[in-house]
Amino acid sequence: MNQKRIAGLLAAAGTLVTGPSAWASVPGAATADPHTLPFWSVLPFAGILLSIAVIPLISAHWWERNLGKVSLFWMAVAFLTMYLTTPSLAQFLGMYSHEVFSTYREYISFIILLGSLFVISGGILIKGSLSGKPVSNLLILAVGTVLANLIGTTGAAMLLIRPLIKSIRWRQHKIHVIIFFIFLVCNVGGCLTPIGDPPLFIGFLRGVPFFWTLRLLPAWALACGLVLAIFYLIDLRFMKREPEVPPDMAEKSLRLEGTVNFLFLLGIIVAVLFSGLVHLGEIRLGWGSLAIENIIRDVAMLGMALLSLRFTPRAIRRENNFNYAPIREVAILFIGIFTAMIPALMLLNARGAELGVDSASEFYWYTGALSSFLDNTPTYMTFLETARSVLQMTMAQILQSPQGTLFLKAISLGAVFMGANTYIGNGPNFMVKSIAEQEQIRMPSFFGYMLWSICILIPVFIIVDMVFFF
Repeated sequence: MNQKRIAGLLAAAGTLVTGPSAWASVPGAATADPHTLPFWSVLPFAGILLSIAVIPLISAHWWERNLGKVSLFWMAVAFLTMYLTTPSLAQFLGMYSHEVFSTYREYISFIILLGSLFVISGGILIKGSLSGKPVSNLLILAVGTVLANLIGTTGAAMLLIRPLIKSIRWRQHKIHVIIFFIFLVCNVGGCLTPIGDPPLFIGFLRGVPFFWTLRLLPAWALACGLVLAIFYLIDLRFMKREPEVPPDMAEKSLRLEGTVNFLFLLGIIVAVLFSGLVHLGEIRLGWGSLAIENIIRDVAMLGMALLSLRFTPRAIRRENNFNYAPIREVAILFIGIFTAMIPALMLLNARGAELGVDSASEFYWYTGALSSFLDNTPTYMTFLETARSVLQMTMAQILQSPQGTLFLKAISLGAVFMGANTYIGNGPNFMVKSIAEQEQIRMPSFFGYMLWSICILIPVFIIVDMVFFF
């Protein structure tokens, strides 16, 4: 065995034990440069996102049975691609080990947050009913729009969609109500806190302060106000074609069961706030570090979910039709997405300035366009890295820079708002569509839904752009 091969094996062994720094002094084990990554290294990222977008439209049954295999396939392709972009095992480990560690650390926190909110919101049951008239529908949408910031778009959608369907079941024209529910509760409403929508939580994990997203309040108020007003006018028009309200649909006072879960939701908020405001040091490992406050946060969120399961009567979850299938699907798909995007994010970080995206308006529309057809969380991360590359700033510097702050606002709004443009833009969209169809509401096709979003949302988003980014 020649000296070069021995040096490579020693470098690999050192990296496995103590991280990338161990192999730097080994002869022949120089670090590969992310600037040299070929553009084809983004193909696994594009492949898994296109699979998510296209395969369910071709064969939903096959997708449901094989989504785990699809995710695993693209994970394998991603690691193979990463390996092929480096000339040796030592350089592969040196170039990618820290990125893989950081990515999976963020993935675990991401899934813990989503899963905890999902479990806790599934323990809250709304009883009683509203009339299904325009005012009551507007009330549900407005409450959901605010609630999305407190329990997440997924939590708010799962909490309110069944009471909404129950209230409108007598109506002949009800598809538009579900569509606007997806617009507002599943997407546009959740941009005021890191808990609201997954992209903002990833931003929080990457250094955006918890309360920074409150700066998006003026844009949130403008967009939500316009969409709610449009909904009310449309619903009033459809209401004129409806029969009289059936006697059994008279409004019944609403009441909540499982209210103990609001304490657990408060616990989630406190845990996230704690991790953003308190710094207790780090546990250093070979390829990276774990912040002690983040470990406490994740353990606390898991604890809140377990307490919810312990103290919520099973009858409440049965009446909510609670099961773990939605969050299981998200966890399986996102492990593939997070893995496949590693080389894409490294390439964008190194060469993002070459894309020519250099204004807040462009970041807003580029992020929004990809968030419409792919998934808004990796899209947010992609353009966050691009902004850092364009500005040549760290996250701390971006937060102190007027231009950096404007770019971050544009990326945040584009990712959260425009996930509403298609069924595949954000996880809760398809979940709500599926629940509505189970309740015998014939939802529009993929392109039928897009017709609604183009006519309703795109003009609203143009107004937001003109007011805040021109």
